[in-house]
Amino acid sequence: MKDTSSYKRLEKCFRAVRDKTGMVPKAALVLGSGLGAFADEIETEAVVDYSEIEGFPQSTVPGHKGRFVFGYVGKSRVPTVIMQGRVHYYEGYSMEDVVLPARLMAMLGAKVLFLTNASGGINSGFSAGDFMLVRDHISSFVPNPLIGPNIDELGTRFPDMSHVYDEELCAIVRNCAEDLGIGLKEGVYVQLTGPSFESPAEIRMLRTLGADAVGMSTVCEAIAANHMGMRICAVSCVANLAAGMKDEPLTHEEVQAAADKAAPLFKKLIGTSIERIAEVL
Repeated sequence: MKDTSSYKRLEKCFRAVRDKTGMVPKAALVLGSGLGAFADEIETEAVVDYSEIEGFPQSTVPGHKGRFVFGYVGKSRVPTVIMQGRVHYYEGYSMEDVVLPARLMAMLGAKVLFLTNASGGINSGFSAGDFMLVRDHISSFVPNPLIGPNIDELGTRFPDMSHVYDEELCAIVRNCAEDLGIGLKEGVYVQLTGPSFESPAEIRMLRTLGADAVGMSTVCEAIAANHMGMRICAVSCVANLAAGMKDEPLTHEEVQAAADKAAPLFKKLIGTSIERIAEVL
């Protein structure tokens, strides 16, 4: 059974954005907690609030502005669409809603999806404020965004997931971090539904499964983008150590504060990486 309603919805969102701007981005960037200001610092071509797009999900999380920023990154002026505030499954949206923005950015022309987030560190070698290059993910704890009739216009029914995070793009991000003197861990990211933080027993389970960091986003977006043939890279800011790894209780304010503190280096890494990634597109 072919899914026509989801694709028609995407086309409607596409036309709504195209009514606001004709810019064709090379790269798409999703900004996680604490990184929203990056979009305010680029050369802006157009801004489209999610509320201006009929049928588009609205972000409800504090610190997420809820808009697309179209503009040019760095001295080489890489045309980029930036998602300034994502939507999450825990907000009550369907998984189709959650991945709609990533799909839309691909339809608008973006060939690369650069995902960022704030996460909880599971790896005992990680500290709050570390950056982790995502090399693989575990998606078993959230609904797969491709469940249901396949949208044939977007991709194949059974997409391969062997290399979701593009090796060449990962190498570029790694080299950028080294050149900038920014420490960069590497590891496996696992997405849970949230909104509650994980229990100590759950963290022990996730560590046993091979996860290095945990969060409430990113993986579903990567799956949807991979389905569409986008090249993907992702960097996580380890905003706190996960439950059971220290005595203090976890709070969203702690995550936001740690992400804000790490933001200057994170923004430098993202900007430089996007400029270099554009050279291989």
